Amino acid sequence: MLTVDFSRFPLAPGDRVLDLGCGAGRHAFECYRRGAQVVALDQNGEEIREVAKWFAAMKEAGEAPAGATATAMEGDALALPFPDDSFDVVIISEVMEHIPDDKGVLAEMVRVLRPGGRIAVTVPRYGPEKVCWALSDAYHEVEGGHIRIYRADELLEKMREAGLRPYGTHHAHALHSPYWWLKCAFGVDKDGDEAPLPVRAYHKLLVWDIMKKPLATRLAERALNPIVGKSFVAYATKPHAPREDQA
Repeated sequence: MLTVDFSRFPLAPGDRVLDLGCGAGRHAFECYRRGAQVVALDQNGEEIREVAKWFAAMKEAGEAPAGATATAMEGDALALPFPDDSFDVVIISEVMEHIPDDKGVLAEMVRVLRPGGRIAVTVPRYGPEKVCWALSDAYHEVEGGHIRIYRADELLEKMREAGLRPYGTHHAHALHSPYWWLKCAFGVDKDGDEAPLPVRAYHKLLVWDIMKKPLATRLAERALNPIVGKSFVAYATKPHAPREDQA
């Protein structure tokens, strides 16, 4: 399930991509399939080991084209172990709401992104996220949980202050908002067979939708995304520095 829309965020074979806070690796895997040179970075060592296993399995299965590379590594988003201008593309999906120093993370992403490069930032959308916070303290008052809710204009302004030039936005995953509202209402810590029937039933619907991609739910989600999309997605470029003769 991708949050970044690659039809709005074009990726070319050979692009150097950083998936920052990659988690389980969903965007890193898609970039690898598209022929990129991918670095998937996360502070969670267990998840990074799993991502590395999947990269190896994808290579063995021939899922990545010739020339594509993939590396999974542990790292700190506030002190990225890369030189300036190392990447053509940076993706940070559902991460910034967890980090106290979000301006510091943006500064590091801009530092390692080459001039003219592209960045995709996704965060939980204000409205649906506000409902989750209202329904459940446990949803956000956990170690490593969400510490802020972004308004769209706030995130875009922080991106501009970091030196980025936003060029597009959209919302995603409208069908997932009701699932999280149900989780928050019945107990976010209740998973699997312990989850109440409404939560389990809706989860089955989401799994079916992800696997089958039926036209009816695709159209429904497309119509509902502007209203209750769970994620807000922003795309931006890092401008080229003006030449001295243009300064």
